[in-house]
Amino acid sequence: MAPPGRRRLPLSPLTLILGLLFLFSGTASAASAVLGVDIGTEYIKAALVKPGIPLDIVLTKDSKRKEASAVAFKPSRAGHQAGNFPERFYGGDALALAARFPADVYPNLKTLLGVPLEDLSVVTEYKDRHPALQVVGADGRPTIAFKSETLPQDELPFSVEELLAMELQNVRDNAVAMAGKGNDVSEVVFTIPPFYTADEKRALEAAANLAGLKVLGLVSDGLAVGIQYATSRTFPSVSEGGKPEYHMVFDMGAGSTKATVLKFQGRTVKDVGRFNKTIQEVIVLGTGWDRTLGGDSLNGIVMDDMVQQFVESSGAKKVGVAAVDVKAHGRTASKLLKEAEKVRQVLSANSNTGASFEGLYEDVDFKYKIARTQFEELASDFTARVDGPITQALGAAGLTVSELDSVILHGGAVRTPFIQKRLESLIGAAKLKSNVNADESAVFGAAFKAAGLSPSFRVKEIRDIDIQGYQVGVQYTWNLKERFQKLFTPTSPVGTTKDIPFKMMDEFEFTLHQGIPSQVEEFSQQPVIHVRTGNLTKVVSNLIDKEGCDRETFNTKFSVRLSPVTGVPEVVGGWVSCETEDTGKGGVMEGVKGFFGFGAKDGEQQPLKEGETVLEGEEADSSSTESSSTSSSSTSTSMSSPKSSSASAASESPDATEGKKKTITSAITFHITQKGYEKHPRKEYNRMKDRLAAFDASDKARRGREEVLNSLEAFTYRARDLLDNEYFIAAFTTEQRSLLEEKLGFTSDWIYGDGRDATEEDLKAKLKDLKDIVDPVQKRIDEARKRPDAIKSLEEALEQVKSFTGIIANDIKDSAAKASLAAEEASKAAASSTASAEESATADPLDDLEEEDMLKSASSEAAKASDVPEPPIYSEDDLEVLTSVSETVQKWLDEKLAAQAKLSETQDAAFTIKDLEEQSRKLNSALMEMVQRKMRMPTKSKTAKPKATKKPKKAAKKKSKKGEKAEEEEEVKADGQKARKIKLEPGATMEEIEEAIHGVKKAHDEL
Repeated sequence: MAPPGRRRLPLSPLTLILGLLFLFSGTASAASAVLGVDIGTEYIKAALVKPGIPLDIVLTKDSKRKEASAVAFKPSRAGHQAGNFPERFYGGDALALAARFPADVYPNLKTLLGVPLEDLSVVTEYKDRHPALQVVGADGRPTIAFKSETLPQDELPFSVEELLAMELQNVRDNAVAMAGKGNDVSEVVFTIPPFYTADEKRALEAAANLAGLKVLGLVSDGLAVGIQYATSRTFPSVSEGGKPEYHMVFDMGAGSTKATVLKFQGRTVKDVGRFNKTIQEVIVLGTGWDRTLGGDSLNGIVMDDMVQQFVESSGAKKVGVAAVDVKAHGRTASKLLKEAEKVRQVLSANSNTGASFEGLYEDVDFKYKIARTQFEELASDFTARVDGPITQALGAAGLTVSELDSVILHGGAVRTPFIQKRLESLIGAAKLKSNVNADESAVFGAAFKAAGLSPSFRVKEIRDIDIQGYQVGVQYTWNLKERFQKLFTPTSPVGTTKDIPFKMMDEFEFTLHQGIPSQVEEFSQQPVIHVRTGNLTKVVSNLIDKEGCDRETFNTKFSVRLSPVTGVPEVVGGWVSCETEDTGKGGVMEGVKGFFGFGAKDGEQQPLKEGETVLEGEEADSSSTESSSTSSSSTSTSMSSPKSSSASAASESPDATEGKKKTITSAITFHITQKGYEKHPRKEYNRMKDRLAAFDASDKARRGREEVLNSLEAFTYRARDLLDNEYFIAAFTTEQRSLLEEKLGFTSDWIYGDGRDATEEDLKAKLKDLKDIVDPVQKRIDEARKRPDAIKSLEEALEQVKSFTGIIANDIKDSAAKASLAAEEASKAAASSTASAEESATADPLDDLEEEDMLKSASSEAAKASDVPEPPIYSEDDLEVLTSVSETVQKWLDEKLAAQAKLSETQDAAFTIKDLEEQSRKLNSALMEMVQRKMRMPTKSKTAKPKATKKPKKAAKKKSKKGEKAEEEEEVKADGQKARKIKLEPGATMEEIEEAIHGVKKAHDEL
């Protein structure tokens, strides 16, 4: 039995069920695949990590390694109908619709995540690039949304998060298809720019949640590249005196330019047990960025030059075209932007290029030409901006260019010639490295981090340390004055925790801010969260009244952490503490110890001397005295010897422990409110989820309808081919042929007319009408082709049954003859044994009694065994059953063949292949039953020559292993005979039955 305090109560069934539920749910979660997603301004890339499969890029439906960051709504020709939503297109398919439906193609949504509508710099630039889009404010929120022209006017606009969730759903669907059936993809790590604020991070997380993805972490672009760089490398260990490596990742993409200074090093840490291990560390030291310097801005330069040349062309001057009108025209702007990107990319490898437009605007054709030198002159203002991110990153890291080991280039825009020249002049050509995949390193790094965060995978241990990028401070009111205190610097590592002390004893509130650099002022303080205490006044009152705390010693603290998932500041706890006099009273644990006799010795418990005893009454008096003494004296930290402890306790004055203090801490409640990008209300969140689900249902229904339409169209072509097929012509009548031709003509015209907008039910009805004519004819052709072989198979089965019927009849006849002969021999043997018994009565009964009796007994038993006739295998009833089945099937076949002979090729057959198979099955079942019974027929076993033994009752009973195995293979009967166990399965073929019958005949002949 367990000692008191350690006894374990049995677990309840509910506890066990919940434990198993959590175990299995954790296992299921651990078995799921994870994603790394690089959301770029222009493209989205994803990498999948699945158990048993290394990192691999998620391919699009077109087998491409990246998907354009765009979603489009294609209006239906029938207009919007209840329950039906526009068809959605993604990636390149969406951009291809921009020229036709520019108001319903939504590209480059990354730049608008978490951005308020009042941010004119971002919103205005986006509108200039995509003038056809209706940018509005989100319903009840300060963020951006889009109004779609394909939906009714009363339909609420689509938020940026909702549209991005559609793109993420598409990525997830591609990943699930790649992972295979039964694999779930629900966890993800995103790459983000280092300049993302708390609002932008929250918006991205909201979009992921709408798409059904759980965010395991956010990693900055430069750190993701660094992680992928470290996966195949080992760096010097600083624990062994090694020198770290310093590298910069220069990432210039479509929307922005970022520079990240990284420190790579090895470190020896403690492993399991007494062992150590060396891990790799990737640490972000500093970042810099330019939010608007990227491929898109360079595309804008080319597009502006195109508009300028077009306006100055002779054709445009004739109709009086203005540049403002061209840029504001949605379709024209979409065409120009698409060609501008192609021109910029071609100029990276060629000195000259151009583009042609037919009917660009107001039916005016236009041919555009540009040289690389001209392009570089237009982009001269952008060249100097390349230095900015590099200078910022080095300044934040406290390093110089000479201290860098290399600059790792990443992003598509770094291939631009004048960008590379500027980097060479600034950094030096020797330090510029292209030793990573400029397009996919970031997404591979994100996927590697996702695998490291998931419990399903074991990867190389790389510890990454990111920074949150902005200054974080706290603002509160104290003594009627606004106070602001800095908490974190821009280079503070993600996951760092700090405690904020306050002197408040009553309810108060404070706000955490991010310091965002601004053109107007040095920092624009943007609120992140607002905190308000809940029960501070009550807790302080209790501590004063019950614990006797001094008012001057109260201190209130809140613990603030940079979230290890997103890097956004968050409050993880709050408490109030105070000091009070230490009275020496034991706490709860001391009380429990004292109850069981394990309390601390207070100086009055003395060990008994040798031979000394304590009476029961004296013990009680001693206990009461000790208790009284303890309650009146204070606890002291000084230790006295056991001999003098009683005297010191009696003479100790109350003032001996004055000045001894202890600290009491009590947790407090608080309420948190998100500021800036506020959390979506539950009702609004559910509304967006429901609309996404409705889109999914509409897409699924549309795919089902298209499959039926394709089936109908294909069936009409196949039916037309059958009209010229000689077998088909012979199998149906002239009336049927005319009806089919009429329906085919009507259906073909209907498909390319009203059928394009018909419902799935109407399409299925049209398909059924055609199949009702074609399928019966096709069935007659198939039946006629298969009928001869099926009839032959049935006739062979009948022959086998008839053959076996003869075997049964002979077996019954032979068994009857043998039984008669055995009875006659048994009668003779009985008379002979009676005479022998009379002769043996005159002999000496004691002479050789044991040996003779044993010999006679053995001989008699052997004779009896040999004289016993074999029992019959079959009876007359068995013969009658098999004969009846055979005659019934034969009669059925004759009748059906006679009826079929009277029918023409255009009429349905008198019997089907299925009917023939059913009759064959009846014969096989009856035949198998008889064959299996014959397989188990007994055969005579070889009897050994009898031997005389002196002690037959003590015969050996042990069996050898070989004998035991033989008994498992053969069934030994009581009469000394054994039968072979040959199994014939119920679904045996005719060949197997024939082989079994052959074996039966052979055995029958041997008998």
